[in-house]
Amino acid sequence: MQYINLLVLVISLNNIQSWVLIKSFFKEYFFLDYIHIPWHFLIAPFFYMFLINYLEIVNSSKKILKIILPIFIGIITIRIGFVYFYSDINSSDIAYLFEKYTSIEEIFSLFVSLTIFAYSFQILSKKENLFTKILSFDNLKWIYTFFKLGLFTYIFWIIALAISVALDFKEFIYSYYPLRVLTTILIYWIGYQSIIQLRLLKERKDLRNQLTISSTKIDKTTDEEPIDAQKKDIFNKIETLIIAEKLFTEPKLTVDFLATALDVNALKLTSIIKQFSDKNFNDFINEFRITFAKELLLDEAYKNYTITSIGLESGFNSKSSFYATFKKHTNLTPTEYQKLMIKYLKI
Repeated sequence: MQYINLLVLVISLNNIQSWVLIKSFFKEYFFLDYIHIPWHFLIAPFFYMFLINYLEIVNSSKKILKIILPIFIGIITIRIGFVYFYSDINSSDIAYLFEKYTSIEEIFSLFVSLTIFAYSFQILSKKENLFTKILSFDNLKWIYTFFKLGLFTYIFWIIALAISVALDFKEFIYSYYPLRVLTTILIYWIGYQSIIQLRLLKERKDLRNQLTISSTKIDKTTDEEPIDAQKKDIFNKIETLIIAEKLFTEPKLTVDFLATALDVNALKLTSIIKQFSDKNFNDFINEFRITFAKELLLDEAYKNYTITSIGLESGFNSKSSFYATFKKHTNLTPTEYQKLMIKYLKI
């Protein structure tokens, strides 16, 4: 969370500094008017640090921030020296030199940021075996969305910088307006998503640590169809394995996985589930998930957890699939079920 906060902070400081520059608040104070901190240099590094901490792969990742921070301090030192050295030059000349130097500095910052951004994406897309644990809690779609928004931000940044160079570093500020708007939107989006996702992650970890399974077995047989003892035994093993290992809480649970675990042909396993539960594989697994979710929704120990966290920890891969499946099984949404049953239990 601290790196998300730092990320939002540096984007905000960068935008505020640009606004102060436009308003010319420090025009009468030479050093304050020209000593601008290149906050944009830290945006990509802080996101990278958030990513490796969120994915819990810090120990196996490059310590980029240890390299970036000394460079960042060095850039500020060079800028101070630049302003001090040229402080006696005519104001119009210093303004031109300053804008030119700022653009060179910004080109370097853009190159470094894009490199870190690309490396971060490579970690996310090519090394999933490094963070299988977090994938059991979060499908990371929101982080992929961040990369898409980030790519748009870099495109706007490149355009603004290109316009600045094309105009010979005059009136460059106005070409940055669209970029400021986009980064402001990005700030709100990051804040909103991080609060939600980090809360969901914490709640799901707490739930997984605290939960104990209590589930009733399904035994649907008929007098018209004689029970095959061997198949019935396999069906009992399927249920036992699913409950004992909490396999239904895994969103990517497949027939092939179960068949391999029980050393049974996948088609045969599907047929057995259909015969003894009268359900296909997905509905069979979802019944365990719904039963589990019902218990959590009514348990006082989990009343402060969000319904979304409970649904995801029950094995559903999204809020929408949880609500749709829950309503299919109960004709009620999770919220309606919780309110109705709590009211009923109080009577």
